[in-house]
Amino acid sequence: MNRVNLVVGLQWGDEGKGKIVDHLAQNHDFVCRFGGGHNAGHTIVVDGKKYALHLMPSGVLNPKAKNIIGNGVVLSPSNFIKEMEQFKNLEGRLFISDKAHLLLPYHALIDQAKERLKGDKAIGTTGKGIGPAYVDKVARVGHRVGELLDVEELSSKIVNYFSHTKPIFDAMGIDTPTREELLEELSHYRDILKPYITDTTKLIWSVIDEGRSVLLEGAQGTMLDIDHGTYPFVTSSTTISAGACLGLGLSPKDIGDVTGIAKAYCTRVGNGPFPSEDLGADGNRLREQGHEFGTTTGRPRRCGWFDVVALKHAVRINGVDRISLMKLDVLDGFEKIKVCIAYDIDGKRVDYVPYDLEGAKPIYKEFKGWKSTKGVREFKDLPQTAKDYIESLEEMVGCRIGIISTSPEREDTIIR
Repeated sequence: MNRVNLVVGLQWGDEGKGKIVDHLAQNHDFVCRFGGGHNAGHTIVVDGKKYALHLMPSGVLNPKAKNIIGNGVVLSPSNFIKEMEQFKNLEGRLFISDKAHLLLPYHALIDQAKERLKGDKAIGTTGKGIGPAYVDKVARVGHRVGELLDVEELSSKIVNYFSHTKPIFDAMGIDTPTREELLEELSHYRDILKPYITDTTKLIWSVIDEGRSVLLEGAQGTMLDIDHGTYPFVTSSTTISAGACLGLGLSPKDIGDVTGIAKAYCTRVGNGPFPSEDLGADGNRLREQGHEFGTTTGRPRRCGWFDVVALKHAVRINGVDRISLMKLDVLDGFEKIKVCIAYDIDGKRVDYVPYDLEGAKPIYKEFKGWKSTKGVREFKDLPQTAKDYIESLEEMVGCRIGIISTSPEREDTIIR
């Protein structure tokens, strides 16, 4: 096994990364989150108990694994503190980068106000403040987690920022906190988070130099990447494997195996093009059988069929070594299963992801369905039609499917 391995989403997020990171974390010393914020949601089921993780690395459920939140993350202290309450004895097991950027309540208010102002042109964000936090970071007016160690100075800086941007906040109908209110809020964050704040870049370098094993965990999915996704209907961070280098301070040469996560069908949250979306009875059935409602927002996900074109794009851009195919059991009982093998764009057949997917229509290939795969743990025990489906996907995408999930439970996983 390589010392540093990576898990990345290959679709529009919500692929089931949490379960696979939890599974792989059993064999890694450290699990590191490298990007995004609490708009991400990883649901993990262990012994029938469901855990909803948003910022916490999925390795937290392995008592032997230590967890790092890297500098590429935008951290909402209030939300993270609530998430921490699910777990005990985190000191010595959790490390937060002092260079990660703070996401504060006013970022969420800006996010929500901008979405309202856009009306029917809204992107469909979660309204959690992720975009505005990254905007502040790039504009060099953001604040980093390490600044919590001096809340007096941090409060003054934020109040000064408010004074310069007051007309903008007023126009959006946002009331900004006073210095005293800020000081109280930030002091609360500092008191709880101070034991976990450290130089995680230095830490991860030393861990690698010691020969210990590290698992890198992304958030969102490739088709939501700020550069390579369906812009502007994307997230604000780099979601592809290259983002692990940026978000943790690693060299590309550090990374070993890349496992890409994809559902056996496809979903998307928010607005934007989705060529293989099914707006009929099959799409509704996928949503109900797959419990496709957002871990973070609770809103229903848009559902459709597996998109080979988008997945080939994602496999190439991430350097994927093997695919983990999730939620195969959600397709149980379908008489026919569709796979999008190309797009029809203005009457032309297109077998790659173009600059703009708007208006792309799916060209489908149909496969015969099966009765049940739920809980199957050996490939040989799958129905033949399910095996045919998996092997056809491998051939069309050009990448081996090495892991198959047949239920939300940790142990219901086929390793090939």
